[in-house]
Amino acid sequence: MSKVFKGLFADSRLFRGLPDRVVDELAKAAVRREYGKGEMIFSQGDEGDSLYCVVSGRVRIDAIGLEGQEVFLNEMRPGDCFGELELLDGFPRTAGARATERSALLAIHRSFFLRLLNEERQLSAHCLALFCERMRWTISLYEDAAFLTSAARLAKRLLHLTTGPGGQADETLELEISQADLARFLGTSRKSVNRHLRDWKGRGWIAVARARLCIRDPHALRRLATGQDNGCEPPR
Repeated sequence: MSKVFKGLFADSRLFRGLPDRVVDELAKAAVRREYGKGEMIFSQGDEGDSLYCVVSGRVRIDAIGLEGQEVFLNEMRPGDCFGELELLDGFPRTAGARATERSALLAIHRSFFLRLLNEERQLSAHCLALFCERMRWTISLYEDAAFLTSAARLAKRLLHLTTGPGGQADETLELEISQADLARFLGTSRKSVNRHLRDWKGRGWIAVARARLCIRDPHALRRLATGQDNGCEPPR
C-alpha cells in the first residue's frame, strides 16, 4: 500500500518534486482514512494533530463566525493538502473540514511531520511555497471584494471551484453547490447570485438544476472574471 501512497504524495501539490527518499518516508507514515458524504473530518477549535491529503472525493473548508454564521472558505480536491497551519504551530483548528462526497484521505501525524521537516530542507521549502500560495489566495479574496464587480467575483469563484486556481479548462464543467453556499463563499446575497446565474443561463453560458451547476462556456466566464467582458451587471 505504501507504493500507492508514494504515488499519491508524489503527485500532490505540496510534495511534488521532493526527493524519492522524502516521499518514501511520507508514504510509510501515512494512514488512509475514509469519510462518507457529509461526515466531519475535524471541527473548528479541534486540536491540529494531522496533515491531510485528498486521495479521492471533495472536502469543504468552513469557518463559523461569532454570531454562528457559516463562511464557506474553500474546497479541496484530489491532490490538495490541508491542515498544515495548525500542524506546524500547534494551535487549534481555525476552520472545520467536511467531506462533501464519499472521500478518501491520507493523514500524517504532527510529531512525524515535524521531525521530517527538521531533517529535510526541501520539505521546508515546499511548505513555505504552499504558505505563500495560501497567503496570495487570501489577499486575492480581499482584492476581489474591493475591485471586482459581483458578477466578476462569482465567475472567478466558479472557475476556481471547478478547475482550480488557474481556471484554464476548456471543456464543460460541473459543480455541485447551492446558491446559498455560493453567496456565503462570496460574502454577498443569494438574490445577487441568483440574478447573475439567471442572466448567464439565458446567454447559454451555464445550466442550473437544483444544487448542480454546469458551466457550458468557461471562456465566457473567464473573460468576465478578468475584466474583458462587463457582462450585464445586475444590481448588487
